[in-house]
Amino acid sequence: MLRLANVSKRFGGLSVLQDVSFEVPQGRVVGLIGPNGAGKTTVLNIITGLVAPTSGAITLDGSALTGLKPHQVTRRGVGRTFQNIRVFKEMTLLENVVVGMHAHLNYGVGGLMFSLPAFRRREHEARDKARELLSWVGLEGKAFELADNLSYGDQRKLELARALATEPRLLLLDEPVAGMNSGEKVELMKQVGQISRRGYTILLIEHDMRFVMGLCDQVAVLNFGRIIAEGPPEQIQRNPDVIEAYLGRDEDAVPGEPLGATA
Repeated sequence: MLRLANVSKRFGGLSVLQDVSFEVPQGRVVGLIGPNGAGKTTVLNIITGLVAPTSGAITLDGSALTGLKPHQVTRRGVGRTFQNIRVFKEMTLLENVVVGMHAHLNYGVGGLMFSLPAFRRREHEARDKARELLSWVGLEGKAFELADNLSYGDQRKLELARALATEPRLLLLDEPVAGMNSGEKVELMKQVGQISRRGYTILLIEHDMRFVMGLCDQVAVLNFGRIIAEGPPEQIQRNPDVIEAYLGRDEDAVPGEPLGATA
């Protein structure tokens, strides 16, 4: 579904990404991992049009995404969450999710001004869909609470529901369990797995290796702006280049020792 071909990015004299190429097959969950500063979030920012690549091409179902503005990428079917939570804290959970639908809501000027039947029907449908999406992340019982009253973990779940409200075919998750406790991580892993089984294709960035290895069908590893390994989780865990990227080289290490579950 998604293909990056030789994508590079330079900020002035600093090379952040160098000839990054990988694919995200339709219906799969793919993890993009790597040490801090490897360039992972830059990859998501380039895919979603927040940052322009210096060179290379990005396609979604064969159509170019390169050069599109963020709202155009969203309309093509790409939704995302952010590393730093960006919910509207002064709004209710339901309102937050409805906001995510704005790209697909076509009320018309007359409908907005005069509250025509078509407008009221579309608004009712949007709220019903928002409640459904909140149920997917376990927040249906808090639909009318202010987002500012949520715990950190629940705010992350709300952001996921809002990303789903954009009706994406491809969902990008930037460190979805950052700051969560172990119980919240297990719960969200189950919920993301259920979302995948509903037909969504997912590309995620995450530092928690237990989450990545337990959820992803395949993993790509980024280090110093380059892809150094790709493959199924069990293969990536034992890849010596990956282990060195995370833990450094140890001349006394046992060959084939897997990457730690919480590295």
